[in-house]
Amino acid sequence: MSKLLVTEGADRRNKLSSFWVLIVLATVIAGAGVMADSTATVIGAMIVAPLMTPILGTALSVVLANRRLILVNLGMVVAGAAAVIAIAYLLGMTSHAALVADTNAQIAARVSPRLIDLVAALATGAVGAFAMVRSDVSDTLPGVAIAISLVPPLAVVGLTLESGATSQALGALLLFGTNVTAIIATGTIIFLAYRVRPAAIALHVRVGRLHRGALVTAVGSVAVLAVPLGIGSTVVAQQEVILSRAAPAANEWAQSQGWQISDLSFREGTLRIVALGPPPTIPEFGLRDRLDEAGLAGVDARVTLVLGGSKNLPAR
Repeated sequence: MSKLLVTEGADRRNKLSSFWVLIVLATVIAGAGVMADSTATVIGAMIVAPLMTPILGTALSVVLANRRLILVNLGMVVAGAAAVIAIAYLLGMTSHAALVADTNAQIAARVSPRLIDLVAALATGAVGAFAMVRSDVSDTLPGVAIAISLVPPLAVVGLTLESGATSQALGALLLFGTNVTAIIATGTIIFLAYRVRPAAIALHVRVGRLHRGALVTAVGSVAVLAVPLGIGSTVVAQQEVILSRAAPAANEWAQSQGWQISDLSFREGTLRIVALGPPPTIPEFGLRDRLDEAGLAGVDARVTLVLGGSKNLPAR
């Protein structure tokens, strides 16, 4: 239990130094992984990142009703997050290309959080706390580190801020906040269920009076986060409907021209179609009509022909 409290114990200095060294290294790994669009490298950063410790430490401090430790652990989370964003921002300055969702799959996966991300975070927080109170399942901690996304979304915040994509940075920050809040909420519940308070008292650990308000705040914050995540889920669902309707129409049009659709996406309110085919021009007719027939008359589209230029197809 004491290993969750980074600022407590005789080896406090060693814990703090290792925390900051790992934060810096995890950020460099995550930043490099995102910039290179490498999933394997990003996963490596998840394993190295030490942010789970003060987050679960916050949950334990809530259960112990120790306000000082709550503030100290939350302070470490905030300071660590700020350090990650700052380092990632500096890493972004070394890139000649803009690091945004349109051109990078790692960024795109972290700037539009949904309700399913909250569900995953709740489950991950429960597993992390469970592994802390049950020594026989402590081997699952590396898996927990991979399952939850803490440093990578913060790295995305810094990289997208440097690229001027503020809205994407806010989306990635929302994902991080969702994960932190969910871990604290479920960790608090698990620690209470496993009677950590009586165990702490038996070990002569200082325990304060547990107020109902602290538990209500932890659970209520999860409910508050569900609102923007629900909106995000709705937006993503609408985009998927648009893409499912557009795909047959676009493929039919491309085949009639002897071309092939290589990419179909919906970003910033515009349906984007990339086709492989011979230059030099894209005909005005055909595609817009097919999209309208598919129920997408109100959706702007932009079609790009590799080697043949681009053409806008405004909504009618």
